[in-house]
Amino acid sequence: MTTIFSRRFPTRLRLLIFVLISLVLLLSTERMTPYRTYLTSFFSPIQFIADAPVEILGSVSGKVKSRATLIAENELLRQKELEASDKLLTYEHLKLENIRLRALLGSPVEYTQRKLIARVQSVDSNPFQLQLVINKGIEHGVFAGQPVVDEFGVVGQVIEVSQFNSRVLLIADNSHAIPLQIQRNDVRLIGLGKGDLHQLELQYVTKSTDVKIGDLLVTSGLGSVFPEGYPVARVSGIENRGSEVYSTIKITPIAQLDRVRYLLLLWPSEPVEAEQLPKSE
Repeated sequence: MTTIFSRRFPTRLRLLIFVLISLVLLLSTERMTPYRTYLTSFFSPIQFIADAPVEILGSVSGKVKSRATLIAENELLRQKELEASDKLLTYEHLKLENIRLRALLGSPVEYTQRKLIARVQSVDSNPFQLQLVINKGIEHGVFAGQPVVDEFGVVGQVIEVSQFNSRVLLIADNSHAIPLQIQRNDVRLIGLGKGDLHQLELQYVTKSTDVKIGDLLVTSGLGSVFPEGYPVARVSGIENRGSEVYSTIKITPIAQLDRVRYLLLLWPSEPVEAEQLPKSE
């Protein structure tokens, strides 16, 4: 009498094991090389299916790492672009100043300027206040009144500072005024915000003032807020009305105030004695 549960291996299982062992032994001989090729081809789809999850996981992991690397590299390049743009902004102005002040080239004092890159966190939704919030604050040394630029020109100045962020007033705001000078002839003027991101206005410009369409306006350095020589706007329109003494002059900001994302915070220049500067080869 046979029992339902037997402790011995079933006959079919033992037979299957012996068949597999025999196949392994046969395939290990040189004469069975062609058959090994056929069997390998036969089982290759199974092997492909078994390896597919590992391949997919490796591919996804590689793409995720590549994306993270690209994002990090993009942020680094963006920072370098802003730093390089800051130097280019004042290049033309400094070139003209050097021509006019050749006699001072032998001065033993030079100036260095600290800079910090910030990212825009939010834009004020109030249509009567052109302000935005950046991700740098007291912790990073930011102070009220600090000038702010982008890669094209002056954006505005810091008006409020908290521990981790700050509020920036744009030059186009109704309450903002900035001392300017025409780069072509050094005529000093005052630029006023009119609540329009794409247009400012010059105040108290007489009809006899030498101002032309296309003139570049840069910071004059007066007022001790904005350093001298940073591009601000270009003259886009001049209107003279009858017997009025002053002209109405429209200027267009150079900075992209409606799409700015990264900004550069500037600190006042600090004098460095010649003995502290690295010697050129």
